[in-house]
Amino acid sequence: MNNTPFELIKRVTEYGAEYWIARELMPLLGYDTWRRFEDAINRAIESCNASGEDSSQEFLPAPAKTLEVGGRPGKDYILSRYACYLVAQNGDPSKEEVANAQMYFAVQTRKQEVQEILIEDKRRVMLREEMKKHNTNLASAAREAGVIDSYDYAIFQNFGYQGLYGGLGMKDIHKKKGLKKSQKILDHMGSEELAANLFRATQAEAKLRRENTRGKTSANELHKSVGAMVRRTIKEIGGTMPEHLPVAEGINKTITKLKKDTTIKKLPKSKESQALKKLAELDGKK
Repeated sequence: MNNTPFELIKRVTEYGAEYWIARELMPLLGYDTWRRFEDAINRAIESCNASGEDSSQEFLPAPAKTLEVGGRPGKDYILSRYACYLVAQNGDPSKEEVANAQMYFAVQTRKQEVQEILIEDKRRVMLREEMKKHNTNLASAAREAGVIDSYDYAIFQNFGYQGLYGGLGMKDIHKKKGLKKSQKILDHMGSEELAANLFRATQAEAKLRRENTRGKTSANELHKSVGAMVRRTIKEIGGTMPEHLPVAEGINKTITKLKKDTTIKKLPKSKESQALKKLAELDGKK
């Protein structure tokens, strides 16, 4: 689909973000006047806001350019892929070009959503594996500090969680997240929450060794203070506190889905083929 008219006018920023210019998109949707096309854009903006999304992030005012007709500056927009999809959805349904655009941007937007899900799943699995490794290292450092048996280590871990989760221990987090007793907290964290806990674990291990901490009480307090430091950092940068982050599906289920590639839910082949056929026909008319 790289040679479709919609792809040919697509632009990409230096950071890899895709966007379209409204006045370049206008003729591909069968509009010959800006006034009528802007009506569709305004409806799309209303639809975006109504869905809870921030339209100012999807529809950006473009620098006005002097148009040939009348020689006056013309209003324009920089549109994200999602914005283009909404414009097509709010366009004149009687136009064949609008129907083609709806099909194209629906397919591409869905592919983008699937790709984002896939990236999050892969990131989660990677961070969970890193968490296992660094928890082993943390346990070793804690043992050197005097946290020997499993009961004491559970208490040590609980102190770390209390620091990071604003006083909530493992049982409290289980309850707040709605997890069963048999479900491990780390197995149901998204990548953002896993990253915060990974930072807690790596920094606690380093600090235990660096300061040559000795004694269970000292180790527990150190772990709690490191967790609290990570929490303060999250607050300072305007992040979401870990106890308020959403619960993710079990990591084993995610691993299974990735292995079977069932995370990628493609559109039915018939609709894909229909979209490609119509886009090819539109391309042939240009």
